[in-house]
Amino acid sequence: MTIGYDPATPSEGETPQFPPLLRGVETRAGVDPFEKAVADARTGRAGMGALYWSPDEASLRAAVVFEPEVPLAEAAPILFAVANGVNDCLGALAPPEVGVQHVWPDGMKVNGALCGGYRMQAATDAPDAVPDWMVVGLHIALSSRRNDPGERPDETALAEEGCGHLSRVRLLESWSRHMLVWINRWEDDGYRPVFEAWLARADGRGGMVTVGETTGTFLGIDERGGLLLKTDDGPATRPLLAALSDADGAPR
Repeated sequence: MTIGYDPATPSEGETPQFPPLLRGVETRAGVDPFEKAVADARTGRAGMGALYWSPDEASLRAAVVFEPEVPLAEAAPILFAVANGVNDCLGALAPPEVGVQHVWPDGMKVNGALCGGYRMQAATDAPDAVPDWMVVGLHIALSSRRNDPGERPDETALAEEGCGHLSRVRLLESWSRHMLVWINRWEDDGYRPVFEAWLARADGRGGMVTVGETTGTFLGIDERGGLLLKTDDGPATRPLLAALSDADGAPR
């Protein structure tokens, strides 16, 4: 499938144009679109396909509302489709030397340095319950907030990787279209092609990784997005929902 993209620089004040299945909701400057989407979903003001986005200049921040028809443990891996959309978006728009790597469970790297990540929250934290709503958020650093970007070589921003010409508006438009392609692929063909594409760009795959207190060889991910490891004590699995949970156990 070919996705058209107009690389023209947007005019001042231009808002992104999203595919018909998505409804754009601009937040006020300084308001986290993920938190706003979660708050609106809780009160019924946001439904399936609402895409919240922030006009802040230093980063691309957005969040999409889903209404799953399957239990949370089966729905949460849609995060990988969202991540694949980012990979394809930057693959289409960024210079060819720019590489995106996925960091399990919710991070992204550009040219080997952290550049953003994802968040997830749902109406329930029970893995076997079908949530009324689920929100997946995205953030990507567009420009560095540090006076000396080199002081943190493990972190980067798109502007530091030769992507300073990419506007937030055009990135949002492109990502939303690529994301929908992967969601449709999931619905048509199941999770396997989505996971395979994510794993093709997975940071550390085949090498030693440490998750929590467990260290082992990163083998892949299971049918629910859990990390599969080979450890000295044998096979080990780190469930996706557990990794996405914060201290109080709620998916973040």
